Amino acid sequence: MSVKEFLEKTASKAPVPGGGSVAALSAGIAASLTEMVANLTIGKKGYEEVEKEMEELLNKAKELRDKFVEDIDRDSNAFDKVMESFKLPKDTDEQKEKRKKAIQEAFKNAALVPLDVAKNAYKMMDLAKVVIEKGNKNAVTDGAVACMMARTAVLSALYNVKINLGSIKDEKFVQKLSKEVEELESKVNKEEEEILSKVEL
Repeated sequence: MSVKEFLEKTASKAPVPGGGSVAALSAGIAASLTEMVANLTIGKKGYEEVEKEMEELLNKAKELRDKFVEDIDRDSNAFDKVMESFKLPKDTDEQKEKRKKAIQEAFKNAALVPLDVAKNAYKMMDLAKVVIEKGNKNAVTDGAVACMMARTAVLSALYNVKINLGSIKDEKFVQKLSKEVEELESKVNKEEEEILSKVEL
């Protein structure tokens, strides 16, 4: 889909793409901007010392960007699986049990996908930090926007984790993921503040 088509589909009555896919898209944009700053640094006079580091960073950001693009669809597909599991037959006790199990598995997957996005978006913030500190100063604000988009992706994805956890009966699973969510939430705003303090205009 083009950006325009994606936005139109998101705006429609269709439940997907929704917030989870948009979180992944935000993270992908953060990766793209980080790559841009690195590309604008490589080969530029005065940045010879950081060229190798920028080339390595470029590969990491590209790898993450490709993953985030896949995550846009992964999140939508995870939601579709939840909806499909609710449509399973429930006429017999065996069918009811099978349906119940399928619903729970689908909700677990729907929680794990955005958690993965959140963790990788948090890694993206570290890469944005490097281009802000060492990259081409003329593109420092692009690095700043990358950091903000990554932070938004983290928090947006975590909201999607939390809403799915509310439907999961496996207490151990819920506790484990809740702990991971809390840890990320407690770090991300502070991390953004610290990174943006490096932006010199």
